[in-house]
Amino acid sequence: MALCNLKVGESFYYSGTLLVMRDAAHKRIIEKERETGRLPISLYGRIIFYAGPTFSNGRMVIGPTTSKRMDKFLEYTLSKGVIATIGKGERTQEAIEAIKKYKVPYLVAPSGCAAYLSEKILEWKIVAFQELGPEAIYEINVKDFPLIVAIDCNGNTIRQNG
Repeated sequence: MALCNLKVGESFYYSGTLLVMRDAAHKRIIEKERETGRLPISLYGRIIFYAGPTFSNGRMVIGPTTSKRMDKFLEYTLSKGVIATIGKGERTQEAIEAIKKYKVPYLVAPSGCAAYLSEKILEWKIVAFQELGPEAIYEINVKDFPLIVAIDCNGNTIRQNG
């Protein structure tokens, strides 16, 4: 799927791998690169899902978290090769400029339906920072995960286009 061919407002179902990251994981990955000169995991070609999972009977329950909180990290993650981000809510103008610069769309997942989204997870594992618990970096494999293009690769926003 060519993500930059997607238009603002377009909905689709994604099947593949996502990296789940929130604030603490973003901070930690930057710290680790500063300390060691390299990333603990590659972000190149990855899609980041802003979410904080909980667990029930060994099953991951997950829903999107507010993306604006991650905007201060967006330029950094996009510069490392991230190809899309997923969350909920609006982005700052600074984030929209980074999206345009790197030609990387911002996608939203439906909020308030974590149980439904969790049914789309085929498998999951912690790939970095296990000590952070729900703030660790998780890799999840999903099938038919519902998404909407909120900001396309040209910086057009769903808010502008209604």
